[in-house]
Parts: sequence; structure tokens; C-alpha cells
Amino acid sequence: MQIIDGGVTAALGFSANGVACGVKKRKKDLALVHSEVPCSFAGSFTTNLVKAAPVLWDQKLVSSSPQARAIVINSGNANACTASQGERDAEAMAVHTAKTLGLLPEEVLVCSTGIIGLPLPMDKIVTGIDACAKVLASSREGAREAAKAILTTDTFTKEIAVSLEIDGKQVTIGGMAKGSGMIHPNMATMLSFITTDATIDKAVLQALLGSSIRDTYNMISVDGDTSTNDTVLVLANGKSGCNALSPSHSQWEAFTQAFLYVHKELAKAIVRDGEGAGKFLEVTVKGAKDKQSAQTLARSIISSNLVKTAFFGSDANWGRILCAMGYSGACFDPNGVDLFFSSSKGTIQVVAGGSPLDFDEHMAKGILLERDVQTLAILGDGEGEGTAWGCDLSYEYVRINGDYRS
Repeated sequence: MQIIDGGVTAALGFSANGVACGVKKRKKDLALVHSEVPCSFAGSFTTNLVKAAPVLWDQKLVSSSPQARAIVINSGNANACTASQGERDAEAMAVHTAKTLGLLPEEVLVCSTGIIGLPLPMDKIVTGIDACAKVLASSREGAREAAKAILTTDTFTKEIAVSLEIDGKQVTIGGMAKGSGMIHPNMATMLSFITTDATIDKAVLQALLGSSIRDTYNMISVDGDTSTNDTVLVLANGKSGCNALSPSHSQWEAFTQAFLYVHKELAKAIVRDGEGAGKFLEVTVKGAKDKQSAQTLARSIISSNLVKTAFFGSDANWGRILCAMGYSGACFDPNGVDLFFSSSKGTIQVVAGGSPLDFDEHMAKGILLERDVQTLAILGDGEGEGTAWGCDLSYEYVRINGDYRS
């Protein structure tokens, strides 16, 4: 696998772009992603019972439509909690995009992100779709502008692309994402769009996406909130010419690892851009009873507001970590825990066999003052291992979300 410079247009046959249509002030707010040929596709969506209208539209297509050709995305307005009008507007976005690109409405996926509870300004959306369709491009710049148009409180775009050889053909996977706040395990306030020129059946792709999400987007946390619009969509158009990929293919493992890498890097980029975040936190649990237990423990640690605030203050308050492990719901032996903090400044052990160590507080402070901090908990219960990613919780987070609508 090779990491390349690219986004959603890196794979053969895909074009994209982004425009400003007036949903947001002075910023790009509408993007299109288009495939020149039909795609197999897969989707995963928010676990929130309150689902935005675009989520309902996309869920219907994932369950009933055999193929997709395009995704239309607007930012600045979530089209959530907008009742039947919101559902009509989501469908209208698909219908107008289909008409503009010469597709069927059931070939167009729809996503929205932004403020909840306001009707979409459909006149602006329609104008934006028309404008964006005219500038669709397979270039790097087209991907970059689309990535800009899907942002809300994000401070940077999130893109990734990789390539690998399968059946003697160059296969590419590219993607873009947005997400900054309302990020929590079981997906987040996030959108992620993946394109690939691999050949893969829809059912196989859906199963692969489900397994990949468990180890990526479901292992990140910014603030403990799960949104109404969380969506991950994957389009595969087969333009590479490789043979159909499935678990029986000799290079299936190589493809799945590349696919997982793309999702993991996008998930980590979302956490790095957490609203008001000053630190990127990685928590790994080893020696748990099984993988599920390890992931549960890691998620509990990274999701704890008390743990987040301790990291914000660069305070080696390891008791909060053991506390978060204790209420996680996973079974483990507290008397078998070894706990370490690491960063570019070094590594320090603070707990051994469940007992506190007399560690150097000054050294610990120096380690925790760094931008990237790792926590390692080693248990003695089995071979299970899991990693979660998160960020600290700062004064700036409160400021950003205190005046989000203002």
C-alpha cells in the first residue's frame, strides 16, 4: 500500500467540487461527488433515534437501490428535526441532482450537516447544485474544494488516499470527512465519504464497512454527544479493472487493510480537529479478556470528561483513568493494571499491579504538556487489545458551542 496525495477524486472515474451557495456566510457550503459509471455502495448511519431527513433517505437507498452514482452534501444546515418538510427537501436534493447529472433519484445519496431545526433554503440549494455540477472535476483541486464545502466548525479539511496493486491493476481508495464537535463512540457529528475504483459486490462492501467502523469511527470521542446526521458512505465503481474482491480473493487482506487505514486516518483527523482541542489523545488497552472488553475500556477512558480535563491541565491524575475503567461495564482485575503515559518527551509508569508508584511529577507534567499523548493500560486478563482516540476538553470548547447559533 502506498499513501498518495489525494481525496475523493483519486480513484479512477470520480469527479467532485464544492461551491458557495449562501447557506453559510462567505464560505463554501455545497459539494458534489460523481462517478462516471454506476457504483456498488454501502452506508453506515447514526445510532441516535432522532435521525435527520438525509439519513432516512440514504438508509432507504442502502436497503433498496442496487447502485449509486452521486452524493450531494450541504453544510450549514443539518435538515434535522424538520419533520415531513425536511424529508421532502432531502428527496428534492436527490431529484434535482439526478436531473442535473442525468441520473435516477435513487442513484443519488444526500447528506447535510450544520444547525439543527431550521428548514433548508431550497432555492439556494438548487442554485448550488446547478453551479457545482458545471465545475465537477477529476482533479486534485476538485477533491480539495469538495472537502472544504462540507466543513462546519472544522478548522481544516480531512482527506486521504492510498493505492495498491491487485490482480496487476492499480487500485485506489480515497476519502474526505468532516467532524469537530459532537463526536462520540458509535459515530459522531461526522460525515465521511470514501471512493474506490475497486470491483466489489454491494453486500460484501457493506459487511466490510461495518467491520471497519467498529475499529475506527466507533473508537473516537470528543465530547460525548452523538449527532442526528452521522453518515459514512462508500462508492466502488470497478474502474480499476481488478477482479471482484471478496474474502475468497487472494489479496482480500491487503485491500481490507488499506480500506481500514483510510477510515482510521480520517477518524483520527476528526479527533485532532476537536472543538477547542489542544491535545490528541490515544488510549490503548492490552491484556484484556478479549478485544471487545479492551475496546470498551479504551472508549470509557477516552470519553471521560474528568480524564479529558486532567489532560487539558497536563495533570497525571491516573485515578480518573482507573475510575473510568471501573464503570465501563467490562470485567477486569483492578489489581493487575499497569499504567503508562507517553509522548515525545518520554514514557513514565504511574501504576504497577494496581498500586500507585512514586513517580516523578515534574517528568510526568513534561510528558503530558505535549500535543500528542499516549496512555497504555496493560492488564493480565487475556490477549484482548483495543485503541481509542480522543482529545482534551478545554475552555474553548465551551466558547465555541456556547455561541454556535449566534
